[in-house]
Amino acid sequence: MANWCVRAVRQSYTVISSPTLLRATPRLLCTAAQQKSAGSGTEEQNVAQKPEPSAAEKALTEEKMQLEEQLKDVTDRYKRALADTENLRQRSQKMIDDAKLYGIQGFCKDLLEVADILEKATESVPQSEVTAANPHLKNLYDGLVMTEVQIQKVFSKHGLVKLNPDGQKFDPYEHEAVFHAPVEGKEPGTIALVTKVGYKLHGRTLRPALVGVVKAP
Repeated sequence: MANWCVRAVRQSYTVISSPTLLRATPRLLCTAAQQKSAGSGTEEQNVAQKPEPSAAEKALTEEKMQLEEQLKDVTDRYKRALADTENLRQRSQKMIDDAKLYGIQGFCKDLLEVADILEKATESVPQSEVTAANPHLKNLYDGLVMTEVQIQKVFSKHGLVKLNPDGQKFDPYEHEAVFHAPVEGKEPGTIALVTKVGYKLHGRTLRPALVGVVKAP
């Protein structure tokens, strides 16, 4: 058994120290190094010699950029058109609403003269004469008062409101000053006398009240 082990060790040493194997080993190492060097050079060349895009690819890229710009422009114009359309719709709706509210403005102005006449007629009748002893005058006066009350109800129904600003602060949007005069016991800038009542239609001044304004002495 010991002899067999000695022979095996000698044979292994002989194979390793064989001149043929020693000559072949440097060749194998050199070949592997050359292959590795060649492979590395090929990768560097591939990276350095990357092909440039063709004319067709360049044309497609330019066309894509142009289409993107056109799309952006069309989108912007579409948004502006939507905004303009919405603004136009809102203005049109406001005009329609105003027409519904203030379409009777001219008709109301004409009726205001009738209301003024009725008011002056009732104010001109002496209250001392309106008695049962004078039934004709009393009936006429009562009829005028009822007509005046009814016409004011019709005015209120359609948004027409009377302005009688006696004692209030002067407002140039609702009142028109006919004269200025100092009045004892009243604050300057207040209304001392209303010569003609005014009217507002749905919050808009239809006719300003004609007034006398207190001024500082």
